Amino acid sequence: MKGRERAELRAAAHHLDPTVHVGQQGLTPTLITSLDDALRTRELVKVKLGKTDDAKPKDIANSLALATNSAVVQVIGRTATLFRENPDMERKRGDPPPWRK
Repeated sequence: MKGRERAELRAAAHHLDPTVHVGQQGLTPTLITSLDDALRTRELVKVKLGKTDDAKPKDIANSLALATNSAVVQVIGRTATLFRENPDMERKRGDPPPWRK
């Protein structure tokens, strides 16, 4: 992902609320499935990371990105933003991106 694309996605993600929350159980298969579904329908997703002392937020975000085949856009504090384009999603010219709907 190029710097300009990442900057545009960061700007678009600014107004989003976290869709997926990592709880005390950590990265469970259910959490990965939930994040995968959110990425499939929205493409750009914010994830609120739990307060686990054993791992850094960037490491958790990278693990989530690897598990869902997505890209980490940014990590600020304990909130990560992930992006994965869905080529199967129908798009019409002039429609807003799926994360704005």
